[in-house]
Parts: sequence; C-alpha cells; structure tokens
Amino acid sequence: MQHPSSTITPSDPVRERRDLAVAYRLIAHFQLDDSIFTHISARAPQDEGEHAFLINPFGLRFDEVSASNLVTVDLDGNILRDTFGAGINDAGFTIHSAVHAARPEVGCVIHTHTVAGVAISSMKEGILPLNQWALQFHNRVAFHDYEGIALDLAERERLVADLGTAKVMILRNHGLLVCGGTVGEAFALMYNMERTCRAQLAIMSSGGTPYTLSPDVAEHTAAQYEMLTRDRGNPDKHDPEWEAYVRLALKYYPDLAA
Repeated sequence: MQHPSSTITPSDPVRERRDLAVAYRLIAHFQLDDSIFTHISARAPQDEGEHAFLINPFGLRFDEVSASNLVTVDLDGNILRDTFGAGINDAGFTIHSAVHAARPEVGCVIHTHTVAGVAISSMKEGILPLNQWALQFHNRVAFHDYEGIALDLAERERLVADLGTAKVMILRNHGLLVCGGTVGEAFALMYNMERTCRAQLAIMSSGGTPYTLSPDVAEHTAAQYEMLTRDRGNPDKHDPEWEAYVRLALKYYPDLAA
C-alpha cells in the first residue's frame, strides 16, 4: 500500500512546501503555538532562491498556514516570494536566518514558546535525566542566554556560537529551538522535547522524590536514540513516523496543501 506522503519524491519542491505547512498545522493541532508568534522555517526549493528559506507570513495563525502562502526570504532579509503580502516577523528572521546561514546541513528550524518549554527554559537545571524521553537529550542540549526580543541582528553570531553542532537548544527565559536535517526530524525533536519538559514539570510538582538516572545509563540511552534515529534527518530515507504525522495532518487539514 502506498501512503499519501510517499507519492511525492524527497527532492520534489512541492513536498518541501507541503511538509513545512504540515509542521505548522501539527504545532497548532498539538497546541504548541503562541498566537501569530514563533516560527518554523525550512530551506526553500532551489528554484525559489539560492540560500533562501521558507517561513510563515506575518499575521497568520499556524492553522492558517498553507504550502502556497509560505514566504520565501533570503539570508539578507530580501523577500523573494510572498503571496499573502504581509512580510515576515523580524524576530523570526533574526533567529532562523542565523541557523540557516551557519548550519547548511539543517533543513528545518522550529522555535516554540509553550508553557512547559518556557518554564524549563527559566530554570537553571535545564533537562534532568528523569525518564526515557529526557535521556534522548542527555548532554545534547545547547543554551543561549536571553538578550531581549530577538530584533538585534548582531545576536545571530552569539546564538549560532552557543548552538554549535547541537540539534536542540534551550533559549533561556524564552523557549525552545530545534533543528533537523528534515522537517520530520525537527518536528520529532520538538515534540519529544515538549513532552520531556511537561513530564519534568509534572514530576517536580508531584510532591514525590524524583529518581535521577545515573550518568552511565543516561549516556548509553542517548547513544541508543542516536543509533535508532540516525537516518531520520536524511531526506532520501524513509521516515515512517513523519509519514504517519503527514497523514494525520492531511486527514484533518486537507487545505494545508493548497
């Protein structure tokens, strides 16, 4: 049986726009959005501009984003395509252009302001090794100190220096940021990071005594995660979890592909 998502080849530019629209709808579906703010970006199809990326039009809710209304912008901030006509959010450009310029292997960047993510970002401890979800991120999370709303382009250099080669970063007192080779990898990382934050807050507020796992077990499990997901960021590899999410999004929000 051929799944709906496998009818489009990995290199097809239609898929690049559709996958990003799927991510926007899923973030809204799982209530991880923040009004018209926060952003998801993906590298633009080659024919839309070299070193360009796609991002949401300013003013649209995530549940209104579709493949056709995504804005194409280059790394200098020049709008190359904007069918909605409202441009993009300046803070979104600062954060996403920084990562895409510094990390050519990154195909997608997701930034969120969820209650759980903001709460954990406001704690010195960061992610604690309390359960299997958390161990995926053991010693694999970067941190960037809060500098105010991300409107200063000079912050880009400091942000990418703090990110380094990591795929996950906690923006202190602000929220979460993940990057993946594909939209599917980035979404999986953000969804798992969000659950990790929620579980940690639930544990800390339960009144019970947290049982912290040993560094050896934590590192062993993190390495297992890396082995099991080693192909997830490769656009030419099969990603059954992402395809399942694509089917979910298309089932409830078929207009996203328009």
